[in-house]
Amino acid sequence: MKKILISFALLLYSVLSFSQDISGDWSGKAKRGEKEITFIFNIKQENGKYSAIMNVPTFRVSGIKPTATTLTNGKLIIDGSNVGMSYIAHFNSELQQFEGNYKEGGIEMALNLKRGSVEIEDQRRPQEPVKPYSYYEEEVLFKNNEANITLAGTLTLPNKNGIFPVAILISGSGPQDRDETFMGHKPFLVLADHLTKQGIGVLRFDDRGQGASTGDFGRATTEDFSKDVLSAIAYLKTRKEIDKKHIGLIGHSEGGIIAPLSANQTKDVSFMVLLASTGISGAELSVMQSKTLRQFPVKDEKAYEENSRKAIEIVTSDKSEKEIKTELTAHYNNFLKPILKDLNVPEKNINALIESQVNTSIKPWSRYFLKYNPADEIEKLQIPVLSLNGSKDTQVNAKINQNGIRQALINGGNKDYKILELENLNHFFQECETGKMDEYRKIEQTFSPIALQEISNWILGHIN
Repeated sequence: MKKILISFALLLYSVLSFSQDISGDWSGKAKRGEKEITFIFNIKQENGKYSAIMNVPTFRVSGIKPTATTLTNGKLIIDGSNVGMSYIAHFNSELQQFEGNYKEGGIEMALNLKRGSVEIEDQRRPQEPVKPYSYYEEEVLFKNNEANITLAGTLTLPNKNGIFPVAILISGSGPQDRDETFMGHKPFLVLADHLTKQGIGVLRFDDRGQGASTGDFGRATTEDFSKDVLSAIAYLKTRKEIDKKHIGLIGHSEGGIIAPLSANQTKDVSFMVLLASTGISGAELSVMQSKTLRQFPVKDEKAYEENSRKAIEIVTSDKSEKEIKTELTAHYNNFLKPILKDLNVPEKNINALIESQVNTSIKPWSRYFLKYNPADEIEKLQIPVLSLNGSKDTQVNAKINQNGIRQALINGGNKDYKILELENLNHFFQECETGKMDEYRKIEQTFSPIALQEISNWILGHIN
C-alpha cells in the first residue's frame, strides 16, 4: 500500500508541476555528428490551445509554424508534419526541462529544452546589407482571397517618391521566408538589395504558413503558390509607386516553374527571370535527383532507376491516398530496404527513412509536382525571358534543363529570350568548387556579383 501511495504521489506531483502555462521561449541544442544545432520554440497559449513557432538560429531559419502543439500530463508533442518535422518530449520536473527527440526526414536527434531563449551571435554574411538602407523599405500585407490567407512581405523601392518597375521574387521548394534563408545565407535579401540600388523595386514575401504569413504550407501545391504570386501582382497594382506596365517575376528553383504558371493566368507580367529553373517534368527531375543526390552506392543503377520510376508511377496513380501509402511502403521495403541493409544501416533507421519518404511522397505538393511539366507553361510565354543556371549546379543540371527551356520557348515562337549557363556557380549562384549541397554553408559568398549584374542589366534593358 505504501508503494502505491508513493507512486500516486509522484504521479500527482508530475501532473501538478505541469498545471503551469508553458508559454514563452524554450531552447536547447541537438547534436548531429560533430555539429551542434540550436533550436528555439516560442510557445503561445490562446483559448486553451497551444501553438509554437520554431527557429533554428544555427541555420538562420525562423518563423516555422508546426501544425499543432499539445501538452498532456507533461508530454509535449510539436507536430510539424506540414514541414516534415516533429518533436516529442516529456517534462523532467526535477531538472525543469523537456527531454525528447527531434525528427526531420530520416534524421533523429536527442533534444532537451529549457525555459528561455539563447543569445544568437551575428551570422551576417559579407554581402548582406546593413541598415539604414539607401532606399525605401516597407513591411506589407496582402491577401489571397481565394485561399483566405494573408501573405506578409517586404517591398523595397529606390525612393519613397516616384514610379518604379518592380520584380516579385518567388522562392524555391520547401517552406521559405521572404529572404529565402537557406544554409546560413539570405539570397533574396542580397538580390533585392542589388536590384533596388539599380532602380528596380522588389517585393519578396514569406511562403504561406511561414514567417508572418498565414495558411497551411503542407497542404499547398505549386499551383496554389502560383495563386499567391497572382495576389502579389494584384497588390502591387494598388500601389501608386508601381509602374503597372513593368511588373516582372523572378523565380528561383521551384520558383522558376511557379513563375510561368502565374504569368499565364494574367496579362500583368511584362518580364520573367528563371534562376536555376527546370525545363523537364517533375517526374524526370526526380529520377535524375534520385541518382545524383543519393547518399549511398547501388550495385545495379539500371534496376535502381526502374524502381524509382515505379515509385513515381505509384504516387501519381489515381488510387486513394491510403492505397498509395500501402503500395509505396511495400515497394520501398522490397527494393530500398535490402540495399540499405547491405550497407549495415540499422533497421530502425531504414524504417524511419521509408516512412518519411512515403509521407512526403503522398503530400499534395509531391503528387502535383511529379505530374507537372514546366515546359508546357514556358511554351505559352510571349514575354521576355532570361534563364540563368550554374554550370556546377548538382540539383538542377544546367544543360539538360536549359535545353528543355530553350525548346519550349522555340516551340512557342518566343522571340525575346536569353539563356545563359554561368561558369562555376552552384544552385544558389555561389562561386564554388564542387557545387555539392554540403558546400553551400561553407562559402561566404551568398550570390555571385556576375549573376546579380546579369539579372539587373537584362531587366533594365527591357524596361527602358
